[in-house]
Parts: sequence; C-alpha cells; structure tokens
Amino acid sequence: MAYSSVRGLLGLLIIINIVSCTTQERIIDLWPEGKIPNQIESNIEEVHEFTDILRISKVHKPTIEVFLPDKSIATGQALLIFPGGGYKILAYDKEGTDVAKFLNERGIAGIVVKYRLPSDAMQIDKHKVPLIDAQRAIRIVRSRAGEWNIDPEQIGIIGFSAGGHLASTLGTKYRHTMYSPVDEIDKISARPDFMALLYPVITMREKTHKGSRDNLLGKNAAQDLILQYSIENQITENTPPTYVIHAMDDTVVPVENSEYFHTMHNLKSKAGCRLYLFEKGGHGFGLAQGDTVLKKWPFNLIEWMNSLETE
Repeated sequence: MAYSSVRGLLGLLIIINIVSCTTQERIIDLWPEGKIPNQIESNIEEVHEFTDILRISKVHKPTIEVFLPDKSIATGQALLIFPGGGYKILAYDKEGTDVAKFLNERGIAGIVVKYRLPSDAMQIDKHKVPLIDAQRAIRIVRSRAGEWNIDPEQIGIIGFSAGGHLASTLGTKYRHTMYSPVDEIDKISARPDFMALLYPVITMREKTHKGSRDNLLGKNAAQDLILQYSIENQITENTPPTYVIHAMDDTVVPVENSEYFHTMHNLKSKAGCRLYLFEKGGHGFGLAQGDTVLKKWPFNLIEWMNSLETE
C-alpha cells in the first residue's frame, strides 16, 4: 500500500511538472533579460482589463504565446497574430488567442505577439518599438520552426486594425535594421512568407485612424514620419502576397486604407494581393462567429493560404 501511494505521488508530480513545463514554454519572452531595445526602466506595471474582452496595455516585457496544433493534423503553416487596439491597448483574446485556437483546430500554429505599445515614458523613439518587437518575434518563430513542426517557409502574419498596421509595416520593412543584434537569432530573416490584414490601419495621412497615428507617431508628427509609416508608400516588388479584409461600413478605420494598400501592392509587388470587402460588419469584428456572412472570412483565408503552395 505504501509503495502504491509513493508510486502514485511520483506519477502526480511528473504530470504536474509536465504541465508546468508546457505552460512555461507556451509564453516566451522576446528578449533576454536586460536587453530589450529602446527600453526606459520605469515602475509602470502592465495592465490587464477584463470586460467584454481582455485588454492589455502598458506592455513592458513583450512575449509570444505559442499555440501548436496536434501533430496528427499539423500542416506546417504558422501565423503570427498581432492584435489591434489603436496602439493603445491589445485586444488580446478577441484578436489574438481566439484566432490562435481557431487556427489550431485546422492544423495551423498560431503565435500571439504581445508587442510593446508606444510610450514616451517607457521607450526611446517609441515609433520604432512595435516593429522592433515584430521583427524579433518572427525571427524567434523561424529559429524554432523544426522544434515546433513548422515549415520555415510557411510562416505568415495576421494583424487586426492597428495590429494590421504593424503587420503591414513588418511585411514592408523586414529588411530595415531597427535594433542592434542581441544574439544569433537576429541573423535570421524577418520576412513573412504571406500576410493577412483585417480592417487595417495603412495610411498615416488624411484617411488614417487618428488615435493610432497619435499613439504611434505623436500628435504633432513630422511629415517624414507620416510618410515612413504610411504603408502604401513602402510596398516594393518583394512585399509578400497579402490577403486583405475590410467592411465598407467601417466608421473607425476608413475602407480606403485597405483600398490604398491593394492598389499599390498590385502596382509594385511581384506577389498577388486579394481584397475582400464586406458590405456590412463595422470595425473590430474579429472571427465574427455570430455573423453568417462575416464568419466565412477565416475559412476563405485558409483556402487562400493553401493556394499559395501551388502557385
């Protein structure tokens, strides 16, 4: 009886240890301790606000949260997910973990990026910081592709609203040197293999979302910064294939943002760009599982992703 109890206790401890290791591994710091670029030390604490959704703000330790599908259905594809929130908060579940879980059910790895939000109190050159974290995030995922059963040439990105601005910035500025390398990971390519943009902020000019622009660039942004972060101006022949979705009745981020991107992408990039406009949907619909029309978009996205392999 005593032996049986000890054996049972040991088994329980092993299970607890496995669960603990799995939980710890799922959330990974982007940067080694003390080496976060452009960081100002402060006593400001990260805020998690639970209302209808989980809103995270004042991020000072950026991470990725890794959701891997069962190996039996894994396709080898992965999407890094950039939640929106006007560069003020992150809609972390609605435009992050919910999306990752949806992808997992279909064999796709979902990696939610908790990137730092621009802050004069916490950062130097705050407009650079989200892109710095985005570049690092995709490099980490690519560095661990074999371990996570991911094809390193099937790593895409998806961004919502301001997260769409960040995703499109990464997709057009992946070669830009934004920080001094901290380790071997920073030698890896930061180019996404494909992009998906949901009701994205694209321009920083007239048709922008003013809150996103003010939070990223400041309320009196210089014209050169406005041009640098108007992503329709940054598209090149090497910009990855892109899938764009927007509702025409969006009163927060005008649909012209997606139209500008689509037009310039098709003019400049060698890769294709598809634009899907929904007549109704407003802004911030996420997976839109309660809408019989809008809820089709993630299935259409996966179909498009699969079509890229045959092109």
